Amino acid sequence: MSRFAIAGIQMHIGMGDNFADMRRRVELLMYLYPWVEMAVFSELTAHGPNHAMAEEMDGKFETECRELARKHKLWLMPGSYFEKRDGNIYNTAPVINPEGEIVTRYRKMFPFTPYEQGVTPGTEFCVFDVPEVGRFGLSICYDMWFPELTRTLVDMGAEVILNPVLASFVDRPSDLAIVQASAAMFQSVIFSINGLYAGGNGYSLVVDSTGRILHRGNVQEELIPLEVDFDSIRHQRRQGILNMGQPLKSFRDRPVQFPVYAEGHRSEYLDSLGPLVKAERPSRSGSK
Repeated sequence: MSRFAIAGIQMHIGMGDNFADMRRRVELLMYLYPWVEMAVFSELTAHGPNHAMAEEMDGKFETECRELARKHKLWLMPGSYFEKRDGNIYNTAPVINPEGEIVTRYRKMFPFTPYEQGVTPGTEFCVFDVPEVGRFGLSICYDMWFPELTRTLVDMGAEVILNPVLASFVDRPSDLAIVQASAAMFQSVIFSINGLYAGGNGYSLVVDSTGRILHRGNVQEELIPLEVDFDSIRHQRRQGILNMGQPLKSFRDRPVQFPVYAEGHRSEYLDSLGPLVKAERPSRSGSK
């Protein structure tokens, strides 16, 4: 089977238990678009960016999501939640199959420091297979700014990247540019699904493996059901983007190794930029 229907869900998110609202959105999604096979929510949909609501894996949130996926026989990526584990807090995204089983979890590798304080970075890349369809990769929000992560997912065979987002900053246009460029650069379909209110400022984006925008969101709640053609992704990777550029093969066949990636490498220039801290108000001459 080449075609697979995925729906992004952009919704308002509060700072408490948001599952009842998530369930209502899925109920509506399946009523309007019963052909959808996977639903994808935004980052921290579970409880918003609220550390006080952190819970252990297999807790209330994951259990409720498993029941929801089983009820609708739906692949479900319910955004992420703050996970308590070994005395740390992770930003964790589970993936649930139509039988209600958790097939994998991804822990965000690049918390948005220095703003996303108190979150421990994950260390494991995450791909998973939908049988008879294709391979998916997971990244969360700021992870998309680091092409090394996306390249690794593609190197592991990912064809579609699910990128739940909680973006509410003025740099959201940069996010969107990076998503579009990454889709073309890595010849992958990317679902960048944002939330609203405590969950972000919207503008979810879906881009195909040629860099063409399939859906550009707005600042309202949205259901974004789209059919992904995996044969098209594979064709682009074999033949090139519109039968032209073949960046994955070009990188594979490169004659050079990049010293910036050598083990133990340190950059004198990057070290000169100073510590990773929030920007401060500049001092001005004559101020008291």
